[in-house]
Amino acid sequence: MNNNERLYKTMRNSGAGAVAMGIVIATVGLTVGTISIIMGAFLLKRKSEIEF
Repeated sequence: MNNNERLYKTMRNSGAGAVAMGIVIATVGLTVGTISIIMGAFLLKRKSEIEF
């Protein structure tokens, strides 16, 4: 195996890892954003019940 083949395989694996990590990060971000919106709406709905 020459250096060009080794470099190509390394770049391919790095690219695949970056795509996989991007998908995971996007999924987690979407989930956290959705939960934040739901909890914010819940708090706004019940703000009249809060007493200090």
